[in-house]
Amino acid sequence: MVLPKDYSCFSRTLAEDYPNPSWPEALKALWYDAKGNWEASHDIAQEIHDYLGSWIHAYLHRKEGDRFNAGYWYRRAGKTFPKVNLEEEHLQLVEFVLNSN
Repeated sequence: MVLPKDYSCFSRTLAEDYPNPSWPEALKALWYDAKGNWEASHDIAQEIHDYLGSWIHAYLHRKEGDRFNAGYWYRRAGKTFPKVNLEEEHLQLVEFVLNSN
């Protein structure tokens, strides 16, 4: 599996039509979100049944403006509601995935 080395390299992949099929599902979900495809990102995230899937799910509902649902998913992920903006949280999520694999 070839992963981008950092967020900057991840951002350059957004010129492609699809994420790399060998990437972990979490990174694909974040890629679709960055491309503006909330639905595809959400579809992937809700099938990731662990801490990371809950965190991505929370971020997506926060982005959607559904603070109540986002709060539920942040609690499931063991996280407090973030004080950073959405762009910073997206960066944090991508870097977390890249550093975990």
